[in-house]
Amino acid sequence: MSQLVLFFELAMIAMIFAGFPLAYLWTRPGFSFFTKLNWVLVFMTFDLIVFGAFTRLTDSGLGCPDWPGCYGTSNPWHAIGDIQVAQAVLPEGPVTVMKAWIEMIHRYLAMTLGALIVVQLGWAFTKIKSLGKSPLFGSLVLLALVCIQGAFGAWTVTMKLQPIIVTIHLMLALVLLASLTAYAQQGWQEIASKALTLRRKPISGKLLACALLVLTIQIFLGAWVSTNYAVLACPDFPTCLGSLWPEANWQEGFTLWRELGRNATGEYISPQSLQAIHWAHRVFAVLVLLTLSFLTFSASRGAGSVLPQVSKLSKLLFALLILQVLTGISNVVFQWPLLAALMHTGGSAALVFCLVRMTYWASWQSPIQMKMTN
Repeated sequence: MSQLVLFFELAMIAMIFAGFPLAYLWTRPGFSFFTKLNWVLVFMTFDLIVFGAFTRLTDSGLGCPDWPGCYGTSNPWHAIGDIQVAQAVLPEGPVTVMKAWIEMIHRYLAMTLGALIVVQLGWAFTKIKSLGKSPLFGSLVLLALVCIQGAFGAWTVTMKLQPIIVTIHLMLALVLLASLTAYAQQGWQEIASKALTLRRKPISGKLLACALLVLTIQIFLGAWVSTNYAVLACPDFPTCLGSLWPEANWQEGFTLWRELGRNATGEYISPQSLQAIHWAHRVFAVLVLLTLSFLTFSASRGAGSVLPQVSKLSKLLFALLILQVLTGISNVVFQWPLLAALMHTGGSAALVFCLVRMTYWASWQSPIQMKMTN
């Protein structure tokens, strides 16, 4: 019975939080409510990714050591006694009042996102006659994805921040961001109207797919660095401990199924393993820089002055790429400052957003003026 009460209270909190953006969207003129809701979901997912990074970087992931509540309650106020007892035993430990609030706010935001996707699903259902079934099926996929993401959020806590679980949790968040972006840019109303539009596609689909693949691998490597706390395994730049090829234990470093800070046999993970994790991310960054820079140049040249949207996206992509390089170096040189680490994670999410937006203007054929008939 207490679990039912807990889920009811958390559902009410999610509904209240979701009510604020919904009320705002309903009163704003301009685009349709459905279009505005879709882009708000993209914005909220980006914010959730950054706040999730803040939760991890402040060691607040176990601020409430159970799930979905905090010591069986819906908020840290009700669990203050248990939190204070845990904090008295370990004053700088995983459970403190501040960390409990950070963790629960992260969960509230995630539940709010889920509630808004349910609203999106309901709205798509009511618009089947005018928009067709595609938006409904897309919303169902998004709802399933956010539920899977929630499951990994629970396992993050119950499995005590196991690196592969936390890494998949972050990767799924970026998949959700990419999926919501692709969904939002469909322009369901325009598709349903069967209007004829001319659209030039100046971006190579093959090059864009290659860039997405390279970026995905690099984000996984970066998440693996963060979840294993290997950022300072190489405390100098551009070398690692004064070497261009440091001593590294690749097998131990990239054994995926193991506890945090331990190897596959349960012993403490070696410094050489952490160096392997760090160095892989740093070296692969060179390939990412080259690939995305070439994509930026190619898209800008193809767009010319005809498609200012593509030109702006290309410039934004290149600026984000430079920001990633600078924040990545700052994490090492300035010993992993919180702001630089947050910007590095946010920059990764922003790069994913830009690449997915570019798919709107991508073609698997040579860039030509195309007539789209729906």
